Amino acid sequence: MKIIAVGRNYAEHAKELNNPVPAVPVIFMKPDTAVLKDNKPFYHPDFSQEIHHEIEIVLKISKEGKHISEKFAGNYFEEIGLGVDFTARDLQQQHKEKGLPWELAKAFDNSAPISNFFSKSQFSDLYNLNFHLEVNDQTVQKGNTKDLIFSFERLIAFISQYITLKKGDLIFTGTPHGVGRVKIGDRLTGYLENEKLLDFEIK
Repeated sequence: MKIIAVGRNYAEHAKELNNPVPAVPVIFMKPDTAVLKDNKPFYHPDFSQEIHHEIEIVLKISKEGKHISEKFAGNYFEEIGLGVDFTARDLQQQHKEKGLPWELAKAFDNSAPISNFFSKSQFSDLYNLNFHLEVNDQTVQKGNTKDLIFSFERLIAFISQYITLKKGDLIFTGTPHGVGRVKIGDRLTGYLENEKLLDFEIK
């Protein structure tokens, strides 16, 4: 299982970090050791003073595919869930300034908490899904999939031109604006529509 994540897929988030809105998807990866399941606590690493939350819709790939046509890409995922792409923003900025890869800022252990997954058939419109993140009961990020720059199908088709997708792979589809720092003692709760799917502490 691999995690493929998409950067800057909501225009307002790109703008809040002073990044251009991309013309093609921005892709990076996390290893399987990044996954944090079952609402287990996230232990704040010592190497960063600025771990940011990024709430995202996550797709679970249901069958192997490569060079997938966009018109058939919807057949390659059956379930969706929520995830948090934790980012060491201070490390990321240092690496960006030097033109270096982001991996240390994105791929560290437990940097990808994920919820349970649910059949996409439960949702009447995948492009009108509300989701939000609360920190200590205060809403900090709020998004709707109608604002995606690149659709789920476009992402699957694009990624599969370069990387074979396999059953069980996860695609983090991008975060809305409102990212911010977490600190020890915070409780993060993530909602898809009105369903609470994530609920864990920072330790």
